[in-house]
Amino acid sequence: MTEAVPTTPPGQDEAAFRHELYPYRGDAQFLSGTLGFIQEALDCGEAVVVAVPEHKTSLLRGELSDDPAVTFVDTTAAGSNPGRLIAAWADWMKERGEGDRPVRGIGETDWRRARSAAHLSELRYHEWLLNRAFAQSPTWSMLCPYDAADDDPAALQSMSRCHPLIRREGRYERNDGYLPAEDYAFDALAGPCDPYQELSYTHGDLAAIRSKVSQCASDAGVAPGRLPKLAVAVTEIATNSIRHGGGRGTLRTWTQESTFLCEFRDAGYIANPMTGRTRPTPEQIGGRGLWLAHQLCDLVEIRSVREQGTTIRLHMDVPK
Repeated sequence: MTEAVPTTPPGQDEAAFRHELYPYRGDAQFLSGTLGFIQEALDCGEAVVVAVPEHKTSLLRGELSDDPAVTFVDTTAAGSNPGRLIAAWADWMKERGEGDRPVRGIGETDWRRARSAAHLSELRYHEWLLNRAFAQSPTWSMLCPYDAADDDPAALQSMSRCHPLIRREGRYERNDGYLPAEDYAFDALAGPCDPYQELSYTHGDLAAIRSKVSQCASDAGVAPGRLPKLAVAVTEIATNSIRHGGGRGTLRTWTQESTFLCEFRDAGYIANPMTGRTRPTPEQIGGRGLWLAHQLCDLVEIRSVREQGTTIRLHMDVPK
């Protein structure tokens, strides 16, 4: 394995969660960086969780002995919705971090398989949210390999904005391209495609909302077996909208690129960007609506601005 000598960037607490971007080109560089990261962990008595595409898994397995400290996980079990991945990583970290044993993660997304611009945007947002989700987890660090072979500077810059650290030649250093919370900019939501259906709602309209969405989803070709799941997600989001969004809102539904979308808009504000992305505790009261939506839908987009209100879009795939 390649020897790596870590350094601590100025202003970076050694005990803080480390989230490193690793741009590479080709399989040889992928192996050099990831194997060095793994060897650092093993030398320090740490566990490692690896979640990379199948081809990269085969490459790593071919170079590694069957060390019980290294675990390969299948991210497809979490589904295609990036909103489920933080909870999945928390579970993997807890399973491997026996006691106070530090854990390192290697997580690579197959960006070329992003199903839409919305999916790609949410994948990037997930990468940025990892910094917030695990800011209080000093015993964990994560390396995010990124294949830069396609020479797309804009795409690499987008990824750099999500990672406080960057790894070069076996060392990590502060990434000047990282955007902290106050500077992170969402991709704007495009308007709905014509034709779309629109319905205003308020107290007492939940049945009408469910009926409207179920009919539109069925007409769009959403599989019958998924309609009950969509109905649960719609009920949760509409209920939250009425309770916390000023008592009323607007529903829109349409179909776009083999996806059925239903959008809820209201005057409320969601202050915590982690809402819906962490697993609710058994004793928790409330706060399960967005969690359920993430579990039941193929994608959930949330845009919330204090002065403008909240927009939530639920995506359900339509079989081709």
